[in-house]
Amino acid sequence: MVETSSSLLELGGPVVLILLGISVAALAVIFAKVFQFSSARVGRHGQVRRAVAQWRAGERSKASQNLLKDRSLSAALVRNAMDAIQMLDQQSLSSQERDIREERLREEISARAADRLFGLASWLKALDLVTQISPLLGLFGTVLGMIETFQTLQESGAAANPATLAGGIWVALLTTACGLAVAIPVSVAVTWFEARLEKERAAIEVLLTGVFTAGSASTLNPDPAAS
Repeated sequence: MVETSSSLLELGGPVVLILLGISVAALAVIFAKVFQFSSARVGRHGQVRRAVAQWRAGERSKASQNLLKDRSLSAALVRNAMDAIQMLDQQSLSSQERDIREERLREEISARAADRLFGLASWLKALDLVTQISPLLGLFGTVLGMIETFQTLQESGAAANPATLAGGIWVALLTTACGLAVAIPVSVAVTWFEARLEKERAAIEVLLTGVFTAGSASTLNPDPAAS
């Protein structure tokens, strides 16, 4: 395999070498994002949903305490909202003043959620750029290879060997294949990350709404498939 890889690099030239470097960098970013998503427990809302259900049932202190051991992003945001609302409950505020403070609190928590989600989305644009430039680099290498092949064919004149021409063409097409081999799996990874982020954003919005509208009767079910 080592010999084959060395042969491919030698045949493909600098374009394949560049694509190899891009693929290694993209792979490192993908592993880092997987670790980041795992640390933030993205998509895991089971315990948070149970806590919000307790909150809406009137067990406010118990609901907040049950989130202390949950290290997920959604748990941290929901717990902050619960603690802040409980502090408001302890203050003697008029109905109008409480509504104003609660609205400000909701905006603050929403801004904090957006900031955390923005952090989770970091480097996804870089991966998306890889999916766009890798096929173009491969095509660029193919064009250069084809130019070199036809230059050789022209110099050979009537003595041109069809086998040599065919060999030059497949070597030229090698860079396009390498570009696609890099772009396709990275594109799949980017799509997966973005889908997870969209689900996380929707779940957090529904969970926070459940906390701030605890006085109204509604059913909370942000993401039945999440665990």
